[in-house]
Amino acid sequence: MRDEAYETLRRAIIDGTLAPGANLRDADLADELGLSRAPVRQALTRLAAEGLVESKPQSYTRVAQVVTDDVRDALRLVRGLHELAIRDALPRMGEPQLAAMREANARFAQAIGRGDVDAAIAADDLLHAVPVEACGNRALAATLDRYTPLLRRLEYARFGSLPAHRSVKRHDELIDAIAARDADAAIRITRTIWTELESLLED
Repeated sequence: MRDEAYETLRRAIIDGTLAPGANLRDADLADELGLSRAPVRQALTRLAAEGLVESKPQSYTRVAQVVTDDVRDALRLVRGLHELAIRDALPRMGEPQLAAMREANARFAQAIGRGDVDAAIAADDLLHAVPVEACGNRALAATLDRYTPLLRRLEYARFGSLPAHRSVKRHDELIDAIAARDADAAIRITRTIWTELESLLED
C-alpha cells in the first residue's frame, strides 16, 4: 500500500496533476486513494526525501516548487552518471542490448507521434536503462533512482513539445555509436541529450 501511494502521488506531481505549492493533507489523500493514512504518510516522507514534496512539522506539507538550481544540480549529476555508464558498459554491450535500445526507441517514437507523454518517458527510461544495467554499477543505478525524479517535470515539458522528435534522432545516433564501439561519440551524444534537457531550465 505504501508503494501504491508513492507511485500514485509521484506520478500526479510529475505530470502536474498536483501542481507546485499544492497542499497535501494525508487524511484527504488517504480518502482519495482508498488507503489508510499510514502508507500515505510514508509515501509523503519518501517523496520529501526525493525533493518532490516539502514539509514543515505542524505547519504544512505541499508539492515542492521547481527550484531551478536544485534541478540543474541533479541534472548535471544524472548526465555525468549516464556518461560513466556508457563508458563502462560499452565493452559489455552486444546485439541483445542494441536490439533492446532500438525497440525502446521505436516505442519512444510512436509515443511521441501520438502525443503520449507517459509512454514516451517510459520508453526513454527503458532505452537509457540498458547501458546502466550493462555497466553493472549498483551505486550508480541507485543514485540515478534517487535523483532522476527531480527531472521528470522537465521531461514532461520536453516530450510534450515538437523538439521531442529530435530526441528520436539523438537516440539513433547513440545506438549507432555504441554499435560502432565509438566510446567518445557515444559519450558526447549522451552529454548532448542531457544538455538539451537542461536548456528547458532557461525557458
